Amino acid sequence: MSYKETLSGLKPQVKSFNGAIGDTAQGFGMIAKSLHGDGALSHKQKELVALGIAVAIRCEPCILFHTEALIRLGATREEIAETLAVSVEMGGGPGVMYGSKALAAFDELSAA
Repeated sequence: MSYKETLSGLKPQVKSFNGAIGDTAQGFGMIAKSLHGDGALSHKQKELVALGIAVAIRCEPCILFHTEALIRLGATREEIAETLAVSVEMGGGPGVMYGSKALAAFDELSAA
């Protein structure tokens, strides 16, 4: 299955789950929304941090969602790669494996 297909399949699952957990999903959504926009860090920088953490904790769905957000925010392949290099520093071998997935996802999801 491609990353695009995986992401498309995840979105309705997450929406259904969020409907099932009601107030908890709304609370989590408020946290996420509070991080949008620029502050001391730009929105793109925050998403780069989130991608690095997603790789470090080995959350493939998180990698896809944050990669998609970074594409919308105009992140370059070089910015993604540098973020993933930091993930490798912090995560060792698993960082390499999940970092390679994240870069492949960026390449597929950003292809015209």
